[in-house]
Amino acid sequence: MNNFTEYLKNYTENKSVCILGFGREGKSTYRLLEKYCNPESVTIADLNSVDRISNNLPEKVRIITGENYQDCLDDYDIVFKSPGIVLKKQPSELMCEITSETQVFFTVYREQIIGITGTKGKSTVSSLIYHILKECGKDTYLVGNIGVPVFDIAENVKKDTVIVCELSCHQLEYMTVSPEMAVFLNLYEEHLDHYGTMEKYYNAKKNIYLHQKKHDCLFINYDIAPKDYPYYIYTVSMNNPNADIYVYSGIKDKIHIHTINDNICNIPTDGIRLLGVHNYYNIAVACAVAYFYVEQEKVIKALYTFNPLAHRLEYVDTVDGVRYYDDSISTACATAIEALKSIPNAKTILIGGMDRGIDYTPLIDFLNNSEVNVICMETSGKRIFEMIKNMNFVKPERVYYVQHLDEAVELAYEITPSGSSCVLSPASASYGIFKNFEERGDAFKKLVSELK
Repeated sequence: MNNFTEYLKNYTENKSVCILGFGREGKSTYRLLEKYCNPESVTIADLNSVDRISNNLPEKVRIITGENYQDCLDDYDIVFKSPGIVLKKQPSELMCEITSETQVFFTVYREQIIGITGTKGKSTVSSLIYHILKECGKDTYLVGNIGVPVFDIAENVKKDTVIVCELSCHQLEYMTVSPEMAVFLNLYEEHLDHYGTMEKYYNAKKNIYLHQKKHDCLFINYDIAPKDYPYYIYTVSMNNPNADIYVYSGIKDKIHIHTINDNICNIPTDGIRLLGVHNYYNIAVACAVAYFYVEQEKVIKALYTFNPLAHRLEYVDTVDGVRYYDDSISTACATAIEALKSIPNAKTILIGGMDRGIDYTPLIDFLNNSEVNVICMETSGKRIFEMIKNMNFVKPERVYYVQHLDEAVELAYEITPSGSSCVLSPASASYGIFKNFEERGDAFKKLVSELK
């Protein structure tokens, strides 16, 4: 046993434990409980059915499924909640202790963790920090919302291990522990179907730094930075030169990073594979964090070997002279706008998906002042299409509505001029149509391949 498994054993000793949600994280929790712990009992509760045989669950493990799967929570001492589960009652209304893998993991390892959150860019920044540290010889892991449950690496963490952890609002919502190094990239309208207001969404995200301690460090977007923060804080901006770290592309072929103490770093963009000016911000943040662990020249060298993540302004193929790009990660107006600014000679954009009720006015205003063909699809696309129809939109004949992605790709093939680009940047969630944005991006790539 290491420090973590010893802590988990003591924490659950003789306690009745419920694993709420039996997806990737729930299975990871069960594995460690079974391997190291002696709880009084273990129950698995999930909306969907859980197969005992295929999951190798012994008869002593109770399984509760169906619409009323949360009605049992007060029967247990500890409930490990998976991030995808929306509680029917607030923790204060329950008699059990609501916790999570992330909460328990951070309790033990917070001083070794770089935590990254934000509406957009957190996967890119997390992956880039991890890549830089790994390339520079650090013992490091990339975990969290990126797809690897923190319990999967808990047994292997050493004293000098650096843990890079991407954190979603759902993982942070009930957290009472913050990482020693916290990164809060930005805040846009998102997840309003769950939180209802931007204030509640923001409050969930704030837990990345609200519980920090003396000597901890926070990197945060200048526009959302807390006033009178008691610990080390570095504000970052591409718009405001008063930020501690001001990032801009005013120098030809260079990312210009100017810190408040007049330290200047110019990173040549030649050879950097991350597409788009908005990624200069992500690069600046990742490099600034990495400087705490690695010499600057090594950081810059590692930056050039980083390959962008899939579904983020990812070049797919050229078909009949048209370049196709997959930006399926886009679920907000700002990211769709940045996609159009970043993709060379973009002439067609595919937008729409699950409607979460966000305000699409900024995106529509941008499209109105562009020359881009707009193909709307699914429920949010229908709303965007109707909004455009009911306003004084310049050249409404370049705006189309189709029901689904396959029809959108077929139409894009017909109307996008040779020598230009077409981008899938939906500004909408994928849920209810696809399992996630990765599946949506893969479907887009397949449809593009079939155009040939």
